[in-house]
Amino acid sequence: MIAYYRVFGVVANVALFLNLVLIVAFMSSIGAVLTLPGIAGIVLTVGMAVDANVLIFQRIREELAEGLSPQKAIHEGYDRAFSTIADANITTLVASVILFAVGTGPIKGFAITLSIGILTSMFTAIFGTRAIVNLIYGGKPVKKLPIGGKA
Repeated sequence: MIAYYRVFGVVANVALFLNLVLIVAFMSSIGAVLTLPGIAGIVLTVGMAVDANVLIFQRIREELAEGLSPQKAIHEGYDRAFSTIADANITTLVASVILFAVGTGPIKGFAITLSIGILTSMFTAIFGTRAIVNLIYGGKPVKKLPIGGKA
C-alpha cells in the first residue's frame, strides 16, 4: 500500500492497525477467545479493509484525472466510494449473521469475529482514513496529491 499509494498508503496502514486494535479490544471486552476460526475472520476482515481503502483511493485518483482540485477529489472520492463499500460490507455482515444462526462452535466464532471486524473496518476505512487525510491535507492549499500512479 505504501509503495503504490505513498502518503495515502501510510494512512491506510495506520487505519489497518487501528482496525486490528479495535477488533482485539472489542473481543477482549466481551470475553471472546481467539481461535483459528477467529483468526480466519480477522484475516478476511483485513482483506476487506484493504479493499475499501483501494476503492477510496482509486476513486480519488479518478476524480483527479477528471480535473477536480485535490481537496474536491478527496471529498468526492470518499463520498462516491461509500455506497460500494457499504454494499459489500453489509452483504458480508448478513452472511456472517446467517453463519452465526445456523453454525455451531467454530463457525459461530468465525461469524462473531467477522461481524466485529466488518463493523470496525467500516469505521476505520471510511471515518478513520478520512480524518487522517483531512488532518494532513485539510484546510491547506494543495496543488498535487501524492497518491501514486498516473494521477
